[in-house]
Amino acid sequence: MGIVTTLGSRSHQELGLILPHEHIFVDLRTWDQPGFADANPQDVIELMSPELARARDAGVTAIVECTPVGVGRRVDILKAVSHANDFPLVVPTGVYREPWIPPWVHEADVDELYEWMRKELEDEIEKSGIKAGWVKLSAGDDGMTDAESKVLRAAARAALPSDAVIGSHTIRGRVVRDQLEVLEECGVAPERFIWIHAQVEPDFDQNLEAAWLGAWIEYDSLGDGIYSDVIFERVLRMLEAGLGDQILLSHDRGWYDPAQPGGGTPRPFTYLTETFLPRLRAASVNEQTIHQITVQNPLRAFSRLV
Repeated sequence: MGIVTTLGSRSHQELGLILPHEHIFVDLRTWDQPGFADANPQDVIELMSPELARARDAGVTAIVECTPVGVGRRVDILKAVSHANDFPLVVPTGVYREPWIPPWVHEADVDELYEWMRKELEDEIEKSGIKAGWVKLSAGDDGMTDAESKVLRAAARAALPSDAVIGSHTIRGRVVRDQLEVLEECGVAPERFIWIHAQVEPDFDQNLEAAWLGAWIEYDSLGDGIYSDVIFERVLRMLEAGLGDQILLSHDRGWYDPAQPGGGTPRPFTYLTETFLPRLRAASVNEQTIHQITVQNPLRAFSRLV
């Protein structure tokens, strides 16, 4: 077992603090827009290298890149940035939600999507020499569409052989329940599912329900206004409930945006270490718990057969 990164597999002994939800390169326009996902790798290196240097100085040892197909995944760019900085990134296979799902995914059946994701997890992504370390997908706020359900079922089959984790951008807890039911049908345990953006669900009890089932609860808008306070409160309540081993913390920050002049202005990956963890310490959260949340939990979540 280990973490599959752009710099090869990493053992638990080689890694420390991991950020489980960040971005180096994203294009939130749809696939049919002119210039979609178009950028020079060197430009991305120049913009994002200082942010990776700051993250390293803050103690970050790896970043999970959360850009799947549909919102501008460019593995060649991620590889270039990673190698230029000697900084490991964990790259996903998978597809984002409607309306970002490209036509070829709509046209493919479950078997074809399974085979595509399986190859990316077990062999390489787009002849890059880089394996996918996990699966990233999404679901609509009102429930899964047929295409999103198809992608989820294919992801479940593809992830099983390597025990890769599946993470989903899902806003509503009731949709998470639907996803967990589909995964159970496919033989995937809740422990191999990450509820991404769990802080956005207004009903905290639904966070608890998913955690009690075994799912990872990811709070990933640190540094973004009101959500930092929401996350602080929810972390404390999760700890009170004895669910500290289900929490993941990150920023959902970065990134080079090809829709913006010069790639835009990146947001740093350091709020967690500079502001949020000191706040937890001031609230009497001990170092063992902080180590569990920031080191042990992401190592467990993203470890897979390599």
